[in-house]
This record gives sequence, structure tokens and C-alpha cells, in this order.
Amino acid sequence: MPHAFKFFRAGGFDQARIDTAADLLNLKELDQKLWVALSCPTTGIEFDARTLALIDTDNDGHIRAPELLGAIDWAAARLADSSVFENRLAGVPLAAIKDEAVLAAANGLLPEGGALVSVEAASAAEAEYAARALAAWEAAGAAARPLGDATEGACTALAAVREKLDDFFVRCRLAAFDARAEDAMNASDDSFKALGGAALSNGHADIAALPLARVGAGATVPLGAGIDSGINPAWAERIGAFRETVVVPLIGARPGLSESDWLAIQDQLAVFNAWQAAKPAGLPPEAEAVRDLERLARYVRDLLPLANNFVAFRDFYTRQGKATFQIGTLYLDGRAAELVISVNDAGKHAALAGLSRICLVYCDCVRPGARQTIAAAFTAGDSDQLMVGRNGVFYDRQGRDWDATISKIVDHPISLRQAFWSPYKKLARMVAEQLQKLAASKATAVEGKLAEVAAATVKKADAPPAKPPAQQAFDVGKFAGIFAAIGLAVGAIGTAAAAVVTGLLGLKWWQLPLAVAGLLLLISGPAVIVAWFKLRSRNLGPILDANGWAVNARARINIPFGTSLTQVATLPEGAERALSDPYAEKERPWKTYGVIAVVIFIALAWWTR
Repeated sequence: MPHAFKFFRAGGFDQARIDTAADLLNLKELDQKLWVALSCPTTGIEFDARTLALIDTDNDGHIRAPELLGAIDWAAARLADSSVFENRLAGVPLAAIKDEAVLAAANGLLPEGGALVSVEAASAAEAEYAARALAAWEAAGAAARPLGDATEGACTALAAVREKLDDFFVRCRLAAFDARAEDAMNASDDSFKALGGAALSNGHADIAALPLARVGAGATVPLGAGIDSGINPAWAERIGAFRETVVVPLIGARPGLSESDWLAIQDQLAVFNAWQAAKPAGLPPEAEAVRDLERLARYVRDLLPLANNFVAFRDFYTRQGKATFQIGTLYLDGRAAELVISVNDAGKHAALAGLSRICLVYCDCVRPGARQTIAAAFTAGDSDQLMVGRNGVFYDRQGRDWDATISKIVDHPISLRQAFWSPYKKLARMVAEQLQKLAASKATAVEGKLAEVAAATVKKADAPPAKPPAQQAFDVGKFAGIFAAIGLAVGAIGTAAAAVVTGLLGLKWWQLPLAVAGLLLLISGPAVIVAWFKLRSRNLGPILDANGWAVNARARINIPFGTSLTQVATLPEGAERALSDPYAEKERPWKTYGVIAVVIFIALAWWTR
């Protein structure tokens, strides 16, 4: 019978519950269309890096579904009791190990009476075996260095000319085999003619392609210095280095290098190359069981939690813990944002993450000797005080604090409350900006007038007395037009206000609240409706996809769940609060004045109706 999986509803979709070892072992039967993610990065997430490296068998920096399933099968094949997966153990119990080699390694590590091999103990044993192997390899290296510390440099110089020397001696053998081959093995006249029309240098590719030296039966490679050494100019420098670091130290100085000398040199340095190739990458073959023991201990401890952050996002949606992609908490603007992820490039990340319709704040975080970039989702409150350059504090999952500075903001609606008040805030900002511009222009004009008056006064004081100008007559028509325009403006405003008040007075008392509510709805309704649709369609997927995940579901963040991801500052329960502020600004009774003015205006409108 197929395994009966259980599912829970969260984020607007069904997610598999992975509670038992049977759930874990039968994941290969679960249709991957029901997996929340099909790939996750091995970096930038909060999970044991060594465990992820062991699961990532192709070392490409990503954990994919087949690799996770392969790790589960590998561990199950070495366990006599797979129920240990669900026990949240710190390692693997001795009684649960089925593999004989791994069991023997575990017995060698545990003290008498020990029952569980912890991940730390298995990792320490693996490191110890690796250190022993490296020490043994380094000890064998003393006999593999014919030139001591200079051996490695000699091997490098030999490798730089190996192919060209082999080519030279093969050509000489052909010349010895048949005298007719000698001319063919050397450069032809046509080769030199082709070079004659080009701009040449010692590193020219066509020169380097010519034979290393004059080919002949039994010929040697000239080892002399200078332009008349007989060596191809493109190879003179490398042959010189080979002579000084290899030939002279190993076989002594000589005018030329014969083929027998060349073979002898290679034989002497071959032992070093073989020693280098034998450098252990990890454990020696006899210690494979120790490595498997460490892998098994880690898989027993980590595979079930990893599946619940891969096949399902259980830790994230149940709020019983932190998901692997949640790397800490950002405190900023009186709020604590808990959906914080690691980011490599804020610009590239924001290009895709903006499709999530979540307000994202990117911060550069620094602490002594370290730097990182994060993206925090703000899902409660408003964005009025979120601005580039503002500072906060980021606490990572290890409890370390980082200085955080906002570097980029992807703006989206945060709450319905913010959307409701946004038209009025925009109007208030616009009016304030216009008043500031008007005041600034008036101040500039006044300052200009004062400057003109001061300049005229100085000029007048320096000039001889002049006849005072004739006083201009009062232009009645001009001022009458101004007063008429002002009167028309005031009349229009008064007429509009009177029409509104008259309309309100024409309503019954119980209709007034409905009319006010309708007016507010007319102004704030469109913004609230747009925000409501955006808040309901917030999706975690683009944020994680931009970080290298392959999210396989529409992982929605609805309004109630989103509100829980950002904690707004509140006073603790039982706290006392004093409302008197000795330094508060003295307020004028503008509200009272306004009410009186409205009452008078309504009374006049009623009287003149």
C-alpha cells in the first residue's frame, strides 16, 4: 500500500507533514508537484554547512530533490532502526547502526558503556584521521624532494618546456632514422619568408611554432646564453630558466642537453610528481568507515529538519521556529522584522523580488571584520519613516549584532491602515510643499526688495539733491479691478461652501454620518481596494527565487500572517504610562476655534437660505 501522507493548509496551499521516519523514507513516492521547493542553495541559509556539503554530491552549491532523496536512502540502508530520524537526536545510537564497518568505527570511538555517537565526536574523529593521513604524506615528501625546497620550482620550470623538448628529440630521432627527414624536420624556407612580411617579437606565435633548435641525428639542445646560443628566440627565456633551476642542480653545467640527459632529469623529478599526486584529499582508504559514521550521524540529526524546510515550509508557516532562509531579525523604526534573508547583490535581487509585492528594505550590515547585505520584509505599520540612509540594528541567528543601514527600498503597500490614510498624507505633504515654496519665494522677493532699497538709499546719499518726483494720482479703476477679482474669488469659495453646507443641512440627522462616511470612502476607497488586492497576493516565492531557490508553490503571505512577521513596538503588559509631558508644545485651541467658525457659518447659511 502507498504511504498515507498528511497535509496541512498554510500560505494558501497544501503542504506535506513530515513528522515520522516513515514520512521521510517515503518522500520519493510523493509527487514533486506537491513539494514546496525543488532546489535550495547551500550558502546564505541557516543550516549546518557540513551536512549540506555532504548532501550536495555534485558540488554545484545547490541541494536538489534527487540529492535529498539519495541522502535519505543512503542513511536508511545503514540503519537497523530508522525511527531514530524522528527522535531529534544529537547523533546516531550504536544500537541503530546496521552497517558492520560503520558499527566497528563507532565502537572504536565510544567509551565503555557509551550508546550514542554525537555529530561532534564523529567529526572530530574524521578530522583526526585526515590529519594523520596528511602527516604521513608530508613525512614521505622528504624522500621525494631531490632539490629540497627548490624541487617544486624545478618541476614548474620543467613543465613549461616539456612538450617542446619532447618535440625536438622526436624530430632528431626521425632525422637519425632517415637522412631525408632532416630537412623536413627543420624550418622550411617558406616558413621564414612568411615571417619576413610580419611585425615580429620574441613571443610571436609563428616563431614559437618553429623547432626548438637545429634538428639533426644525435643533436643536443644548446644550453648556452646569448643571442647566438642556437635556441629558438621564443623559447630562450624558458630554456634559460630550465637550465638554471633543473639542469645545473641535477646533472651539472654542460653546453648541451642530450636525450639521455633529458630522460634522466624526468626520472629524478618523477618521484616528486607522484608524491604530489598522492596528496590525500580527505581520509585514507582504511578510514572510510569513520567518514561514513560522521555522515550517518549528521543525516540522523539533520535530514528531518531539512525536509521540513524543503519539501514543506513548516517552520516558517507554523511560526514554531525559524525557517532556514530566515537569518535573523532587523530592528528599525520601532519594529522588528523577522523575515530577513541574505542577499549577494541588492540590485539583481530586487529586480525579481519586487514581484513578490512585499515591501522590502535592503540594508548593508557591518560588524568588526565582517560585512553582509540583507533584505527585510516590512509587513506591519507604514513606510513613512523608511528612507535610504536610515540606521537600525540586525541580530543574526547566533545573537551577534550588526550595524544596519538602508541602501535600497522596494516600496509596496504594508497595511490597509497605511493605504486608508495615504491620500490625506499625500495631500498634506503637497500643501506643505506648496506653502514652503510660496513662503520661500516671498522671502526671496522681500530680500530682493530690501537689497534694492538699500542700494538705492546708498546711491541717493552719494548723489546731489534732486527735485522730488511728482506724486502719481490714485488709479481708482486699477484698484477697483483688483477688489472685484478678490470679491469674485471669495464669492466663489463662499458659494461652494454654502452649497456643501446647504446640502448637508438638507439631510436628516441620521443621514449626516452616512454622508461623511461616503465622502471618506470616495477619497480613500480606491487606495484601500488596490492595497487589499496587493496584500492578498503577496508571494514569498520571488524573494527566495532571487536567492537561488526553486520555489515550487505560490507561497502566499496573507494579511494576518504578514502582520505576525513584523512586530510593532507596544508597551509591556502591566506597564504604567504617564501622559503629562513637561516639555510638550503649548497647543492653541484651534479645534475650538474651528468648531465655533463652522457653527457660525452654518447659522449664517441657514439664516440666508
